[in-house]
Amino acid sequence: MSDMMSDLGDLYQEVILEHSKHPRNFRVMEAANRKAEGYNPLCGDHYTVFVEVDDDTICDISFQGSGCAISKASASIMSQALKSKTTEQAGDLFNKFHGVVTGRDKNNVDGLGKLAAFAGVAEFPARVKCATLAWHTLQAALREKQMASTE
Repeated sequence: MSDMMSDLGDLYQEVILEHSKHPRNFRVMEAANRKAEGYNPLCGDHYTVFVEVDDDTICDISFQGSGCAISKASASIMSQALKSKTTEQAGDLFNKFHGVVTGRDKNNVDGLGKLAAFAGVAEFPARVKCATLAWHTLQAALREKQMASTE
């Protein structure tokens, strides 16, 4: 069993590194009708999340900024996972993701897809804010607030 867990850990690490080196939807979106800035003062991660919402559906989502591999990969995978989802579905996915990365619901990775790669973050409490920064920023954008912080 430990070999399988080790292989899974390696796969998850590869997913995070791939999305960090080649982030998806990493661009300023001119058509965005919602946006917010997110900042983690502990490590300096800083992103702007752009969202185009139409009739409660996320038509497009992108981000711009800089941060550690975990925060950039999380923003990248989030942007892919939430296109064409309703804002309610985005909130539900955030709650599930948050439960996994904080360890509150660590083993409930069903339905997370590539986001399951962040399950190991629960073992490193200082990195939870890295993994959730883009998500908190998205929530601020959807609530039409300009700024999100992980403080």
